[in-house]
Amino acid sequence: MTGRTHDLAAFTLLNLVYIYSQPSHLEFSTVLVSVGANLIGGLTPDLDQPTSEIWRKIPAGSFLGRVISPILGGHRFISHSLLGLAIFGILGKYLLDLMHPVLLVNYTIVWWSFMIGVFSHLVMDSLTKEGVPWLFPLPWRIGFPPFKFLRIRTGGIIETFIVFPLLLLANIYLFYYFYNIYLSFLRSF
Repeated sequence: MTGRTHDLAAFTLLNLVYIYSQPSHLEFSTVLVSVGANLIGGLTPDLDQPTSEIWRKIPAGSFLGRVISPILGGHRFISHSLLGLAIFGILGKYLLDLMHPVLLVNYTIVWWSFMIGVFSHLVMDSLTKEGVPWLFPLPWRIGFPPFKFLRIRTGGIIETFIVFPLLLLANIYLFYYFYNIYLSFLRSF
């Protein structure tokens, strides 16, 4: 999937989790940082690809991407697995602990938002022809549906004209259908 599809998928999943969990009290700063962490999480597994969207957003990113990609074993290797999800979770928790005195936010919510983004990335890449090695170090690439010819091509017509618009429509629907939840949330500030 492309970076913009990963971002929108991460936000959509975060939106769903918010609607169904409805945290009792959120500070505006926590909401902003959580959405940012979610979008970063949606791109994080692609740290293993030097040309990915996440490296374009960082100064000297292309250089760092070329250094880090071989360490992670190349694209869709360890960072696209359950082991990678756990590693990103541990590193994310460590970084948030380092930043704890700096930002006045609920770090648990920020961490979960980040992890939701990472998880959504793995799910979305599972829909592509390449699949992902969910069970790394086992060499199997798992995709949904199980038949490769039914999966979509990254950046292809189906992603561009069906998957991305459906994600947009899903968010519009959620904002429309759960309008009262969002309205009460906005009034709490």
